[in-house]
Amino acid sequence: MTVTRVDEARLTALLGELADLLTDTVDGGASIGFLAPLGRDEALAWWRERAAAVAAGRIAVWVAHDGDRVAGTVSLALPDKPNSRHRAELVKLMVSREARGRGLGRRLLATAEKAAARTGITLLHLDTETDSPAEHLYRSAGWTRAGTIPDYAASPDGVLRPTTLYFKQVGAAATAGT
Repeated sequence: MTVTRVDEARLTALLGELADLLTDTVDGGASIGFLAPLGRDEALAWWRERAAAVAAGRIAVWVAHDGDRVAGTVSLALPDKPNSRHRAELVKLMVSREARGRGLGRRLLATAEKAAARTGITLLHLDTETDSPAEHLYRSAGWTRAGTIPDYAASPDGVLRPTTLYFKQVGAAATAGT
């Protein structure tokens, strides 16, 4: 599998496949901000908005391909305030149900972490559904639990679930403590 950062043009070219990945992820029960069933038109519109954010430099997106098929994606939401340029939010880590269990989620996570560190970002943060498979991934990849918020977001089936916040120091900040 290959993982590459995409620009606005490449993201736009992949809109259909990315929309299919998003609907597959939601249909598979992942709590990534959408309720099921997620229609393809809604997924396409969401990705179109991401393309504009990529063009504006507000988000960085990586896409994983398994052969010629999109198998996963991860993004970093980049800050726009002068006092927060050292941090970014890891968002929308998605792996197709077909590609799960082969280490792709961990590879996407590592790609985003390394890219962040290369650009001078020293702190990453994220939120994820408590007790989800994603939470296990983050813990096993060295992320630190900051706390849990009850009834924070609805799962794809509409049930309110707690969310756990995580952070990870990367780059210079990660090696300063060693």
